Amino acid sequence: MIVSSIGKFTAYAETGQSMNELLSQIPGSIKAVLGMGDFDLTKISGFYGMLYLYLLLMAAVHADLLGANIIAREETDKTAEFLLVKPVSRAKIITAKLLAALFNIIVFNLVTLFFSLTLMGKYAQGEDISGEIIILMAAMFILQLMFLVIGTAIAAASRRPESAASAATAILVVTFIISSAININSNLDSLKYITPFAYFKAEKLLNGSGFDPLFLALSLVIITTLVFVTYASYKKRDLKL
Repeated sequence: MIVSSIGKFTAYAETGQSMNELLSQIPGSIKAVLGMGDFDLTKISGFYGMLYLYLLLMAAVHADLLGANIIAREETDKTAEFLLVKPVSRAKIITAKLLAALFNIIVFNLVTLFFSLTLMGKYAQGEDISGEIIILMAAMFILQLMFLVIGTAIAAASRRPESAASAATAILVVTFIISSAININSNLDSLKYITPFAYFKAEKLLNGSGFDPLFLALSLVIITTLVFVTYASYKKRDLKL
């Protein structure tokens, strides 16, 4: 995604101010949905701010499905019987699964960070955005954690594990749509607390505002609560006869 997008940035940069004039004619609602915002796409910082929305969505989908499937696939693939009869506690099983999933999202995040720093730095034309990219990747990691435990909590609590991935994806889609709606209509700003996508917007992170303490605290509460739900629900799971 990052590699293929660099070609688009070079085209934007070569057009200069004419590209910004063209983009200014696009309706604000369309720009909000596409993640363009008020970014200057002829600068690497503005271009990466737009690209970040798509990276964030990809990372969230990956974490969401990963969280649901590390639990649900034990039953859909008929391996739960083999696993749960072993002399290992349920808590130890779910801890191992969560650590494996955590390793996956860390690798995803670090690879994204590496390519972002390497390629964006190469085409920065003197603009240093390394610090901003690191902040955006930290925000993405928190979002990944939230959707990971959303997936695990749903899969652990659901009586129909085969539908866990679909339910987790539905929550992701709804929260993303709400976030887009907020971007289009400021009157819906009060809904920002129920959509993780609104917690770490590139516009605010890139303009020097940094992390909002309230959203950081809310993220911690959500992650902690859903981890608890995952453990509590998984301990009560039983084999289907």
